[in-house]
Amino acid sequence: MKTAERVAVRGQVQGVGFRPHVARLAVSLDVTGWVRNDPNGVTIWAEGDDLDAFAQRLVADAPPAAVVTDVHRQRVEAEGFGGFEIRKSTSRSAATVAIAPDLATCDACLAELRDPSSRYHGYPFLNCTQCGPRYSVVTALPYDRPNTTLADWPMCPACAAEYADPLDRRYHAQPTACPRCGPTLTLVADGAEIARGAEAVRLSAEKLRQGEIVAVKGVGGYLLACDARSEAALAALRTRKRRREKPFALMARTLAEAAGVALVSPEAEALLVSPPSPVVLMRALPGALPEGVAPGLDEVGVMLPYAPVHHLLFDAGAPEVLVMTSGNRSSEPIAFRDAEALDRLSGLADAVLVGERPIARRVDDSVVRPLDGGSLVVRRARGYAPSSVAQIEANRPILALGGDLKCAPCLVVEGEAYLAPYVGDLAHFEVEEALCESIEGLLSAYGLTLADVQVVHDAHPGYRSTALAREFAEAGGAEAVAVPHHRAHIASVLAERGAWTARVVGLALDGTGYGDDGTVWGGEVFVGSLADGLERAAHLRPALLPGGDAAARWPVQAAAGFLCDIPDLPDLTAPPFAFPDRYPLARQVVERDVQTVRTTSAGRLFDVVAALCGWTREQTYEGQAAMWLEAQAGRSGAVDPYPMPGLDWRPTLAAVVRDRAAGRPLAEVARAFHLGLARALAEACRQRGAESVVASGGVFLNRILVDALRDALTLPFWLPSRVPVGDGGLALGQVAYAAHSSPS
Repeated sequence: MKTAERVAVRGQVQGVGFRPHVARLAVSLDVTGWVRNDPNGVTIWAEGDDLDAFAQRLVADAPPAAVVTDVHRQRVEAEGFGGFEIRKSTSRSAATVAIAPDLATCDACLAELRDPSSRYHGYPFLNCTQCGPRYSVVTALPYDRPNTTLADWPMCPACAAEYADPLDRRYHAQPTACPRCGPTLTLVADGAEIARGAEAVRLSAEKLRQGEIVAVKGVGGYLLACDARSEAALAALRTRKRRREKPFALMARTLAEAAGVALVSPEAEALLVSPPSPVVLMRALPGALPEGVAPGLDEVGVMLPYAPVHHLLFDAGAPEVLVMTSGNRSSEPIAFRDAEALDRLSGLADAVLVGERPIARRVDDSVVRPLDGGSLVVRRARGYAPSSVAQIEANRPILALGGDLKCAPCLVVEGEAYLAPYVGDLAHFEVEEALCESIEGLLSAYGLTLADVQVVHDAHPGYRSTALAREFAEAGGAEAVAVPHHRAHIASVLAERGAWTARVVGLALDGTGYGDDGTVWGGEVFVGSLADGLERAAHLRPALLPGGDAAARWPVQAAAGFLCDIPDLPDLTAPPFAFPDRYPLARQVVERDVQTVRTTSAGRLFDVVAALCGWTREQTYEGQAAMWLEAQAGRSGAVDPYPMPGLDWRPTLAAVVRDRAAGRPLAEVARAFHLGLARALAEACRQRGAESVVASGGVFLNRILVDALRDALTLPFWLPSRVPVGDGGLALGQVAYAAHSSPS
C-alpha cells in the first residue's frame, strides 16, 4: 500500500548534487513524486511502499559535499504520481538554506580535462555537482542557473542534455558549461589582449617559466603567481606587492612536489587532497626553497591545484612549485572584478590571465594547520565559508561584525550561524568597503535587511567595526550590542560544540583586546559557562606599554615597559642584546609615565622575549617576532621550563636575560620560555571545578605552546575546529555570547 510524505531537508543541500541524488534514489526504490529547491533547503514529495528506507538513505547516501542538519517528514494524501521529477525551485519566502562553499576539481572532471576525446578537454571552467564554484558564483537563492554568474551563458544542446539527465553527474549542475557555450580565458599584457583559450594558458605558463609574474583569476579572485624557486621573481614580487617579509603561499603541482618542499604528515596530506583544498602549513624542508619564500620561518604554506585553470597551467609546463599569493598590494583586499584587477594589478603582474566567468563575491584562500586528529583554522575562506559553523537559538537574526583585525562577519538565521569568508584588516578603507559588500551579500542572499537583524560588535569603543555596527544598527532602527573581546574568543569554541552550560576554564591569549577596565587585555583566564557568565579569574601580570600601538610593531619598545620591573639588568644596548636607541627612549617614556597603557597581553610578552633573543627591529607583519621565536624554539631539544609562578612573567624574563648574557643557545632559551608559559597556564587551570579547558586567541596558533599545554593539562583541551583560533572567529563568539550568555 503506497504512502505519501512531504519531506523538508535542511542544511547544505543546494549546489552539491542533492536533488539529483534524491531523484536517482527515488527511481531505485520505486518512489514517485518530485523534488525542488526552496529558500530553506530542499522539499520532496514522496510516494512509495517503503518511505522509511527512502528517508534513511536520503542522509546515509547523500553526496560528499552535502551537510544535512534536519529532515522533517509529514504524512500527506497520495496524489498518484507516475514517476519522479525535479521541479522548478520556489522563492516565495526569505531564504534560510546554507550556501555551499566552492570545492576543488573532482577526479572525474580532472580526467575529462586531460582526455583529448572529451568535449571538456582543456576547458578551464568545467565542473559538476561534486566540484567547482558555488558561493563565489551565487547571486541569490535558491541556487538555480538564473541566480548564478553563468546566467548570461545559455547552455548548448549537449550541456542541456547532461543537465537534464538524472544519470549524468552534471544533472542540475548550475554552473555547467563547455567550450562551445561557456566563458573562456584571455591573456592581457600591457593593456592589450594577446591570446585566448588554450593559447592564453600556454603563454602564461611560458611567462612563468621565464621568471615573470602572472595574475591568474581563480575561483574567488586573482592570485599573483611566479616561480617559487626563482630568487629574482620572488624579489620582484615582494617589491611590487610591498610585502617585505610576510611568507608567500605556494601551489605544488602534485603531492610529490609538495613533499619535496615540506614535511607532509598524514594529517597534512588529508587536508591537501580534501575538497576545500586549503593552504596547509607544514614544516619546510631545509634548503628546498629560497629564503625569500618564508624569511626566518621554519614553516611553509602549500596547497594543491583546486581549479581547472591551475591544472592547465601546470600541464602546459609552468614551474612545478609556484608562489600563489593574493592578487593585491599588502593589506588590500583581493581583486576579484576583471576591470579592477586589470587596473590594480597592472603594476604588479607582467600579464593577467582573465577568466570571463564573473565572480559574485571575493573569496581568499583558506589556511589551516594540521593537528593530531584534526586541524586548526588560521584563515577561513574558500572551501569552508560560508558553511554553518554552529547551531544557535535566537529570537531574531543576528549579525556580528567581528573585530578590526582579520574581520569576518557572521549571520545567524533560523538557528544556523553562517560565518562569511575572511575579509582583512579594517585599518584600510578598501577592506572596509569589502566588509560592507560581504555583509550586504550575506543579508541579501537570505532576503534580510538591517531592520531584520540584531547587530553585535566588539566592545572596543574605538574600533572601526564598532562604528560601523552602530551605523548599521541605527539604519535598522535598533541599538548595537557590545560583546567583550576575550569572552567572545571563548564563546566561539563553546558555540562550535553547543556547550552552552558546560563549566570551563577559558584561556584567551592574544595581542590586543579591550578589557572590562579599559586597559589592554590579552593573557586572560576565565571560569564559568556561557549560560551563567564567564568570570575573569586570573591573568598575566600587567605591564606598562609605552607608545601604545607602536609597541606592537617594535618589540624593543614593548620590552622597555616589561623590563622596568626587572632589577639588576645589564646594559641591554650592548651585546649580546644590542637594543637600538628606541629602547632607552622608550624607557624614558615609561619612567615619566606618559603615553603608556597597562596590558596583560600575551602577544606582547612573546615580543619581549623575542627582543631579548635578538629580534631588535620592527615587525613588518603581525606576529612576525613571535613566529620567529617559535621557529627558534623548534630547533631545541628537551629543556626545563622557566618559572612563571601565578602567571608572573618577571622570573621568566630575569632568567632569559641571565641565560642570554651567559651565552646559552638561543633555541634553548626560546623553548624554555614556551614550556614555562604552558606550565603556568596549566597551573592556572587547576582547582577551578571545570570539566574542560577552552583556548582561543591568536597566540594559540603557536604549535609548540599548544603541544606543551596539552601535555601539561589534566582536563580535556578544546580548541576551535571550524572557525579560526584568532580574530577571524570572533564574530561567531559575538553572536553566541549575545544570544546565550549572562553578563558578568
